[in-house]
Amino acid sequence: MPADRTSATSRGTIPNAYELAEQIAEVQADLKILKASLGRVAQEKAIEAASQVEQTIRQNPLTATAIAAGLGFLFGVLSRR
Repeated sequence: MPADRTSATSRGTIPNAYELAEQIAEVQADLKILKASLGRVAQEKAIEAASQVEQTIRQNPLTATAIAAGLGFLFGVLSRR
């Protein structure tokens, strides 16, 4: 890595291939971190949603059964078409 850490664009010059490769590597590393963070957040939200659904089903078992039966009937009717 060059001693001069200012980018070519901040110096008003066109970046060379080495500088572009360096910038691409930095962006890839940032995207990898972002992907991992988003994966964790999505997993936490999915677990939270599943827990909430389970709690609702436990509180209203008859309603949950009626909804499941209605959805099953609807899917059955739509799949025959």
